[in-house]
Amino acid sequence: MRALLMLVVVLAIALVVGDRVGVVVAQNEIGRQIATEYNLPQQPRVEIGGFPFLTQAVDGNFHDIDIKVGDWSGQQISVHDLDVSLTDVSAPLSDVVHSRTSNLVAATATATALVPYDTVQTFAPEGVQSISYAPDGLRVKGTFSVEGLSVPATVVVTVAPTEDGIVVTPVSVQAAAGGPTIPLALLQQNLTFTVPLQRLPLGAQLTSIQPSANGLQVTAVAHTVRFSDLS
Repeated sequence: MRALLMLVVVLAIALVVGDRVGVVVAQNEIGRQIATEYNLPQQPRVEIGGFPFLTQAVDGNFHDIDIKVGDWSGQQISVHDLDVSLTDVSAPLSDVVHSRTSNLVAATATATALVPYDTVQTFAPEGVQSISYAPDGLRVKGTFSVEGLSVPATVVVTVAPTEDGIVVTPVSVQAAAGGPTIPLALLQQNLTFTVPLQRLPLGAQLTSIQPSANGLQVTAVAHTVRFSDLS
């Protein structure tokens, strides 16, 4: 009986070790394939969630796979900290065994990234000198043309996702010390602009934007997506 118990323990340990080795190999292979196929500047870090891995692999379905891409460029825009979370991933065992990633399909892909304010500013109208985060809202400082005069001011703006990208809209104006009061209506048309980030990898459409100290935290979502769409 003691020998049988020892055998069961050894087999259990072997299964756990084998499972962990399998998940590491799969994660590295998925990261390598994605970096190679889509010419990413560095291999993304891949994390396959759920335990045990081997049971998920045999079943051909994974609950979640997280792909940390890092820096990514697209649509003439570069973003930082790109993270793509895939849920309910269908991956046929034959594809997993033969290291084929193009046929892997996820029910949902949620991508998050940081758009630096320097990037946002490149799409701003002439006269914008800085864009920064403040507790009362996103602030745009600059010198703006008002009825033929160049007037310094700080404009509080909002950001929102649209089909064309991130739209920046003035909501209030703070005149410079000693400067004239500027009606908001005089700036709204000229100072409303769009950052043309319409989607993130896997065809994920922007759903929310949150200003932060370092830039705009954006979230995008796509449904029924393939690894081959990561471009």
